[in-house]
Order: sequence, then structure tokens, then C-alpha cells
Amino acid sequence: MGHDGHGARRVVEGGVCDGGSGVPDNPRGWLIRVASRRLTDALRSDRARRLREERAAALTPRDAFTAPPPGPDRAPSEDDTLTLLFLCCHPELSQPAQIALTLRAVGGLTTAEIARAHLVPEATMAQRISRAKQRVKGTRFGRPDHWEERLPAVLHTLYLIFNEGYTATSGPSLQRAELAGEAIRLARTVHRLLPGDCEVAGLLALMLLTDARRAARTGAGGELIPLDEQDRGLWDKAAIEEGVALVTWALSRRSPGPYQLRAAIAAVHDEADSPDSTDWPEILGLYDVLVHLVPSPVERLNRAVAVGMVHGPAAGLAELDALAPELTTGHRLDSVRAHFLERAGDPEAARAAYESAAAKTLSLPEQRYLRARAARLGDIT
Repeated sequence: MGHDGHGARRVVEGGVCDGGSGVPDNPRGWLIRVASRRLTDALRSDRARRLREERAAALTPRDAFTAPPPGPDRAPSEDDTLTLLFLCCHPELSQPAQIALTLRAVGGLTTAEIARAHLVPEATMAQRISRAKQRVKGTRFGRPDHWEERLPAVLHTLYLIFNEGYTATSGPSLQRAELAGEAIRLARTVHRLLPGDCEVAGLLALMLLTDARRAARTGAGGELIPLDEQDRGLWDKAAIEEGVALVTWALSRRSPGPYQLRAAIAAVHDEADSPDSTDWPEILGLYDVLVHLVPSPVERLNRAVAVGMVHGPAAGLAELDALAPELTTGHRLDSVRAHFLERAGDPEAARAAYESAAAKTLSLPEQRYLRARAARLGDIT
């Protein structure tokens, strides 16, 4: 355009702007017009992309959309989940970090659930997971060399994943069957990789023997049914037979480890025809060996239950008193204490312990069960 005394004027993307300032005469209209044209271009581009994808999908065989299911005809190296499992258990990570990262990435647990499983604050666990992610960032995805060295962390991780699936730490359901099933599937895969490893066999046996009771652990409304009240006819006999065979083979190698011992304890429970026929002295003997290998507060709490069942509630309560300074979180200490107090004939103290346990668990079925026990004792007193 020509130059006059009012300054140069030019057309910019459908709007007229002043050549001196670069500002359109109608800024709002100009912006709307530019935005409208760019939106139209974006919609056209998106439609073209979708048409390309639809044409490609129409030419793709239907079976190509579904990954092959895990099974005996599928090599373990094809299992991306197991590859991720070993990747998360990177040797540069500490074992707590390996376990936390795997539970988050493979197991799908929340940070809060992982923190409760480890008896640490949620903030601490969040930092641990974040550091672990940064540490393995950029690591090549694939089956690592010498992956057998990562086995202890892998087994511990699968054990915790199974435990969370068998008894969820929070939420409306007592069990998360899909999580327990995934842990069993992965344990089977590891067992195929290392068929001669006794601890791998022990872990798989432990999962099978424990999960065998799943159908009897809840009622029609999802309510918790304790072990001594379960209908043992609902237990999975095939899983029990497989688990007993696995742990029997493993223990015959005369190199007992923690998972084999836990599986042996589960087998004693599963093979008893009734609660009264449970061989508690044998269970206590197995716990004596287990706590020598794994002297953790959780294992010692489980042993305290066996002590109370063999030597009476007063002996069990004495064991709990010794454990109290180490078990300051969670509800199980109060729950076991309530059970022993009830057996010892102290309903008022038992009711208080049940109520305390109910206040500490985030599992709704456990809360309802514990409060029901407390209410029943309240009626008695």
C-alpha cells in the first residue's frame, strides 16, 4: 500500500493493523478470527489422523490386538511383567527400594499401602519410591544378566504383593483376588525358571496353601470369617495338594528357608480336619525355627499366637507385652491381645482391645468384624 501522512497500513491474517504499532484496529475480532482458523486446521489434522488409524486398524488381523496369555507354551522371556519385575529389583537399589518400586510399578499398590506393608510413614515411602525411579531411569528394558542374584528381592516383593491381595490393608473388600492371582502367576513363572530352588518352591507353596482358603474367608455380604469358623469344605483341595507336594519336596532337600517354613505352617492348618485337630505344638516348633531366621516383629507376633494356643492365653499375653514397644503401628497386636483377653475371661479389657484394633485398621471388613466382637462382649458385660 502507499504511504500517506497517517502512516503505513497493511493487512495481517484477515485484520488491518497499524504499521507503526503492529496493533490491529479491532484486536478482539482479529484474535477470534486467528483462533478460529487455527482450530479449524487442528480439527482437520485430527480427523485425517483418525482416518489413517482407522484404515490401518481395518487392515490389521484381529488377533494382533491381543497379547498371548501366559501359559506353559509361552517362554518366560516373553513375559514383560516378569522382565519389569527383575528390572525394578536393580542391584544398584537397596532391597527396601527394590521392593517399594516393584510394588508400585508391577503390583499397582498405592504409596500408602506400601508404607503400611513396611510399617513406615507414607512420606518416607514416597521419597524411597521417587529416589528408586530416578536411580533406574534410562536403564535398558530387558531381561538382565545374572538375574538370579536379584531373586531374594523378587521373592520378597511377590510375597508382599500376595499378602496385600489376600488381605487388603484398606478399602471395602477383604481380599483383592486379582492381585493375589498375579502374585501366584509370577511365582509360577519364577518356579519354571528355577525349578530346583527350594525357596522359590516354598513361596509358591505358601501362596497356594494360603489362597486355598479364599472362598471360605468371607460371607455372602463380604464379612470376614476367621479361620476357626470357616467352612473347610470350601477350601480348594487341589491347591492344597499342590502346595503340600511343593513344600514336602523343598523340605526334603534339608535346607529350610523362611518361605518353606511359612508354607509348612500353612500346610499344618490346611491339613487339619477341624480347628480342634490343628497341631499347634508343631506350628509353634516351626515358628521357633522361623523367628531364628527372620526375627522380625511380625513373625514374632505370629509366634505369640502359637504360644497362646499351646500354653494358654496368659503366656500369649506375656509374649505380646514384650512385643508392644516394637509394634506401635497397625492393628494386629491389639486384635491378638483382644482374642487372648477374651479367652482369659476378661471381656471388658477384650472389648477395649477390639475397639482399639478396629480404630487402627483401614479395612472395612476388618473394622466391622472387630466392632462386632466388641459389641458382643459389651452385651455380656
